[in-house]
Amino acid sequence: MTSIVHVAVGVIYREKKVFLTKRAINAHQGGKWEFPGGKVEQGETVSQALARELKEEVGIEVLSCQPLTVIKHDYGDKQVCLDVFIVDNFLFEPKALEGQEQAWYKIEHLDKLDFPEANKEIVSLLTAQYC
Repeated sequence: MTSIVHVAVGVIYREKKVFLTKRAINAHQGGKWEFPGGKVEQGETVSQALARELKEEVGIEVLSCQPLTVIKHDYGDKQVCLDVFIVDNFLFEPKALEGQEQAWYKIEHLDKLDFPEANKEIVSLLTAQYC
């Protein structure tokens, strides 16, 4: 039985655009665009994990965020539980700090990008709420 990977995901939002990074080719679902975030570690709350991961990955300090959704997805080789937050109040300009591609995309263009399957629900919710 595979374990479930609990992930805190930040939809970094500003002026009808979101900040995305591209997964490393050698990573699970490599080469696809994603909303930044990472695993919730033992003893961390989801909010703490989100703040830590966004600081490590894209160099921002989260001042506040709002929950968007929780997504459970089974890739076959891995199961994930994504706790997704809208991050629209932050310090510093996001920048991919792990060498990955980065870009700001208008929400209405997200459906043209290649995302991991679990992220497609996030795209649908953003399109419904912000377009």
